[in-house]
Amino acid sequence: MTTATTAETRSDKDRVVIFDTTLRDGEQCPGATMTHDEKLEVAELLDEMGVDIIEAGFPIASEGDFAAVQEIARRSKNAVICGLSRAAPKDIDRCAEAIRPATRKRIHTFLSTSPVHMKWKLQKEPHEVYEMVIAQVTRARSHTDDVEWSAEDGTRTEHDFLCRCVEAAINAGATTINIPDTVGYTTPEEYAALFRMVRERVPNADRAVFSVHCHDDLGMAVANSLAGVTGGARQVECTINGIGERAGNAALEEVVMAIRTRNDVLPFWTGIDATMLTRASKLVSAATSFPVQYNKAIVGRNAFAHESGIHQDGMLKNTQTYEIMTPESVGVKQTSLVMGKHSGRHAFQHKLEELGYKLASNQLEDAFVRFKALADRKKHIYDEDIEALVDEEIAHEHDRITLTSLTVIAGTRGPQSATLELDIDGRQQTVQATGNGPVDAIFNAIKALVPHEAVLELYQVHAVTEGTDAQAEVSVRLAQGDYSVTSRGADPDTLVASAKAYLGALNKLISKQSRNVGGNRRRIHSTDVG
Repeated sequence: MTTATTAETRSDKDRVVIFDTTLRDGEQCPGATMTHDEKLEVAELLDEMGVDIIEAGFPIASEGDFAAVQEIARRSKNAVICGLSRAAPKDIDRCAEAIRPATRKRIHTFLSTSPVHMKWKLQKEPHEVYEMVIAQVTRARSHTDDVEWSAEDGTRTEHDFLCRCVEAAINAGATTINIPDTVGYTTPEEYAALFRMVRERVPNADRAVFSVHCHDDLGMAVANSLAGVTGGARQVECTINGIGERAGNAALEEVVMAIRTRNDVLPFWTGIDATMLTRASKLVSAATSFPVQYNKAIVGRNAFAHESGIHQDGMLKNTQTYEIMTPESVGVKQTSLVMGKHSGRHAFQHKLEELGYKLASNQLEDAFVRFKALADRKKHIYDEDIEALVDEEIAHEHDRITLTSLTVIAGTRGPQSATLELDIDGRQQTVQATGNGPVDAIFNAIKALVPHEAVLELYQVHAVTEGTDAQAEVSVRLAQGDYSVTSRGADPDTLVASAKAYLGALNKLISKQSRNVGGNRRRIHSTDVG
């Protein structure tokens, strides 16, 4: 097992800058919306863990996006705060206004350069696009010395034109050049060669840092990102858990740990505190209600689990037989306390810290009350039970509509019925409804108290742990008009979990629509740069 580059052998030329776009590209993932407070919480953790640049949002997109970027800029302590803008002058100016409070700030502006994008998306000729590159970078540079320019769909751009645009952008003042694999089309060897070609052919290439931004449409986002670094790029654009448009982005945790673990063939280094990776993964998963797949590299539940007898035997003899990194290196603590109804606050807090959670005092008290209630209902409390409990608390902390009580009558003789009591903005309201099954009855009851036209796109149930008393975790996705949101609910009663999940999604939908009412939101098409 190899170790990361030591402080004595590190050099600036081998430093890989981590550009996190969880709050921008990650939130563009359908249904992965975050509230204002959740964005601030994620940004604070990214800043604390050593992310170099935080792309906080797309300020022109909505008043909500602008407000979040501005507040993150105001609160940031270490990271450069970046906003995204298209080539339009008003986009660039709005972005500059949003990031103004930051001590260190960057404008990231982009323009399509591939033949297919120029013809169908921009409907412009190459010479027009070339002039736009110069104009947009020049305008961005008038606001800040730190300007990043991206050639959208760079991996499908003709090489001669790409080099011309890159040279023009650097001459106009761009300090970072991003060549994104916008549609996840390239391969590692091809992407590395692309960066070598551009850096060799562009005369002023030494005046800019080159950046990679890869999507995972063919499952090669991380491999392509690392290949780009071997080709001379020194900034990686990535997201926590790899969330993002379509199949997602390169996962930050995978990029960081690949460099640390295989430093023999990837002789680079980052400033990320890897022990915070699991905590960041849990926070983003809870905030977006997007579960992390069990077999996800680095932060998945099974990443350090061994079931095969052969593997277990090897692990008992020496952990390096089947683990190329330690759980502790990514913030996964080994279980040392068995939790139950007799556990106190101190033990509960210690367990949360082991699992990677850092809660404020009021959040801790709420979580402890919920834990004790769960312990009265379940004989064994597993780590996964506590994770589900806390994740739900984080996700629904600011909900306007909450579940007070639920009674369901189900069986072979229908119709099934649900009696539901909700707290809606502090007022208790009750209704009884029937449906084609208990879940349908619950959702009909919710719709009776909170009329809406949202369509249920996803309803998914899985057990958090083993056993007949296991908590059920339900995922629900609701869509209405241009909006799509996802939420999760957990409870030992599957029907209660279903109601919680549906209400969580409904709260997100209402919040999203209320923030963007009155035409404040501009519908943005094809805005991702990667």
